[in-house]
Amino acid sequence: MSKNKTIDWQPACSLSTLRRRAKMLAAIRAFFAARDVLEVETPLLCLGIGTDPHLDFFSIPVAGNSSRYLQTSPEFAMKRLLAAGSGSIYQICKAFRRDEAGRMHNPEFTLLEWYRVDCDLHGLMDDMEDLLRRLAEDALGQSDAIRIRYHDVFLQYTGLPPLAATRDELAACAVRHGLPEARDLCGDDRSLWLDLLFSHIIQPQLGQRGLCLVYDYPACQPSLARRNPGDARWVERVELFWRGVELANGFHELCDAEEQAARFAAERQARRICGQAVPDSDERFLAALSHGLPDCSGVAIGLDRLLMLLTAADHIEQVLAFPYAKA
Repeated sequence: MSKNKTIDWQPACSLSTLRRRAKMLAAIRAFFAARDVLEVETPLLCLGIGTDPHLDFFSIPVAGNSSRYLQTSPEFAMKRLLAAGSGSIYQICKAFRRDEAGRMHNPEFTLLEWYRVDCDLHGLMDDMEDLLRRLAEDALGQSDAIRIRYHDVFLQYTGLPPLAATRDELAACAVRHGLPEARDLCGDDRSLWLDLLFSHIIQPQLGQRGLCLVYDYPACQPSLARRNPGDARWVERVELFWRGVELANGFHELCDAEEQAARFAAERQARRICGQAVPDSDERFLAALSHGLPDCSGVAIGLDRLLMLLTAADHIEQVLAFPYAKA
């Protein structure tokens, strides 16, 4: 190393923030221990990976001219444990998403994920609210959490019903809100239209006075959620927002292996059309679903983002000891 070269080796966050993180992690573990939820560990480097076209991943070459993947979520491995009879479980781990860097994103991040057996979507929302109140009691105070269906919040902020609105109506709404490029970006894909309008128009308004849980998402955005038994146009999915930030994404979990395989096939085709890498479906995960996943609900919470809100940080690097640029 050159004697004249200055190397920035110092951590990006303060010691007080590291202590605040440690306190948060201890509180999470105490929360689940009190509810008899088992802490587990699953591999970060796996043969399979999710096929969601909105997520990019790191592929790692290994011996034998093959690859493994750094996980974007521990979901598949945790569901294999559930199918094997683990009962309710949680995990705090690192997850990885390629090409995600910015004020709210670091390619390597800390995730809390948990699954409760014999728990529906509303029971999951109860758990989410209870945990966030435990972790952010001073900031949340006694404010009531808002629970609102996707259809209702979309209609409230755009004036459009999300499933019935025409492409021209969606495009006109985008133009009114300064998004003239939306027509070229979204084309005829309703899921893209809804995602763009939600993220740019609706999300910044959510959770400004407390927690906001948006649930029952359109079936065109199913991920791994089961369909609403009363109306198959919707899936049993929930997202948690606080101060305009998406903190959590959860589902009443799909247990049907055939439907999940069909969803994977559709996602792989979408990736192929967009010129993205197309991994094989995770056959071990599908085999576990075929064996039998218990009725359960699960959710993932981004702990770095939560710590940002708890410490009033402006950038995710302020809550990480060594963010991507310093790792």
